[in-house]
Amino acid sequence: MSFASKMSNEKCSDFDEVTSFLGDYGRFQILIIVLLSLSAIPCGYMGFLAVFITDTPAHHCKVWVNSTPYDSHGVTSFPEQSSGAGTPDSCSRYQVQDANWTDTVKLSNGTDLCLDGWVFSTERYTIVSEWELVCENAWKVPFSTSVFFVGVLFGALFSGQLSDRFGRKLVLYATIALHSVTALIQATSVNWLMFCVLNCVRGMGHASSYLASLVLGSEMLRPSVRVSYTLLGHSLGFGLGYALLPLFAYFLRGWRWLLVASAIPGLLWLLTWRVIPESPRWLLLRGQVEEAEMVLRRAAKLNKIHAPEVLFLTGEGSELLQKTGEKEQTYSYMDLINTANLRNITVIGVFIWMAVAMVFFGLSLNTSNLNGNIYLNCLISAAIDIVAYVSSWFLINRAPRPTLLFFTLMFSGAMLLVIKLIPDDMHVTFQVLVLVGKTGVSIAYCFIYMFFAELMPTVVRNTGLGILSSFARFGAIICPYVIYIGIYSKILPYIIFGSFSVMAALLSLLLPDTRNSKLPDLISEAKPIRSCCAPKKTLPATIKATYSQA
Repeated sequence: MSFASKMSNEKCSDFDEVTSFLGDYGRFQILIIVLLSLSAIPCGYMGFLAVFITDTPAHHCKVWVNSTPYDSHGVTSFPEQSSGAGTPDSCSRYQVQDANWTDTVKLSNGTDLCLDGWVFSTERYTIVSEWELVCENAWKVPFSTSVFFVGVLFGALFSGQLSDRFGRKLVLYATIALHSVTALIQATSVNWLMFCVLNCVRGMGHASSYLASLVLGSEMLRPSVRVSYTLLGHSLGFGLGYALLPLFAYFLRGWRWLLVASAIPGLLWLLTWRVIPESPRWLLLRGQVEEAEMVLRRAAKLNKIHAPEVLFLTGEGSELLQKTGEKEQTYSYMDLINTANLRNITVIGVFIWMAVAMVFFGLSLNTSNLNGNIYLNCLISAAIDIVAYVSSWFLINRAPRPTLLFFTLMFSGAMLLVIKLIPDDMHVTFQVLVLVGKTGVSIAYCFIYMFFAELMPTVVRNTGLGILSSFARFGAIICPYVIYIGIYSKILPYIIFGSFSVMAALLSLLLPDTRNSKLPDLISEAKPIRSCCAPKKTLPATIKATYSQA
């Protein structure tokens, strides 16, 4: 008999049955859904700030004559340039002929490098224009974005285990405070190196807070509510944050003020500390039965429902914890690969998450390179994400989880690969295919959080999602450089994104379906993958004795 069934009284077989008296959509559940969904709003725009703060404005070489910038029409100007060989571009200029103070400045046909710097468009003020990150320094732009995702990688890697050990609530508030305060400090950056270091630190709090709030809400809500919270609440909060970004950027054209504005909502959300409780499911598995009962009784009081006199038998729960070793057991990353079922899920999940993150963030960050207005493109991209999240909620219970993931990723891959057949002059068709293809991967991006949260057992849920999210960041780290390839080949980035999307779609068919299933609590409850090669005996005898009581 498993720990989940023994920890409750004789009338209740698992945690979901114990908490059934609370109902589905009481005041407590609605409060949790709203507040945790609001916590995802800062994550929505924090992840895409690079679209505006690292954008490269229009620019050309600066020319100085006798210590004075050459300016003939109110701005530094040059003769009309053609696209032929030997003509100057943003990284070269016409050579200036000698001139005295009475002569008109003349430009020769020869070219040289931009020795005197550049003149940038004043429409947007970004780190590129401030620190002249163009030409030989252009590599610093995708690097600064990749460094953010390196921070996300380390944050997800360590916060998952910290959350499983010290609690979901503590990690959630700590990481939101981390990326909000860091954004304020980053706005004072004096050079590119300082900006990159703080970008990495800000990334550490970004995905960590998103994962912690997702897991916290999933563990406190019943299965019928969990889907609505994940897709219509949490994911929509993320999409709303993304939609606010182009609005903020339109009115705040300076990258420093944009960072300041992005920090304020997260700091205000920290005021909800006394309202959101710790996960009672996590408290039970840590042996803190009285604390778990207190959370549930407060929820019942808020819902105006009378709670049963006895929820969990403290003595029986403590005795069971000692028998099974759950109280003394400290789970680590190795527990994700010690058993066949969980190992298969983890390995398949690693590639799927990496591919989905690379395609999703790649298409989102590439909006500045599409034809048209950058603010409108970003807003359309965010609107597509919101539509995708609502669509995923509508489809989630109408098809098996692996089937839905397969079709969304395959649809995205097909749209991106078809771009290769579009002539270069059909800009509108090109842009439509990119945005339509993003719809499929956007559904998959929000869906995998819920899907794999259902696949991972409670004792390693945050650790498992942290590992998967960490590997996803490898894809996100790579995507700025895949986008950078577009300078040399406009089609190649979309071929790469489409190919990874198709491969992830095929792998998703191996995953087990979790529709209408209760959350697994112990490692022994992890489901086998749908493969004829999967071993029937999923737990070795020596490990099985550690995780569950026969």
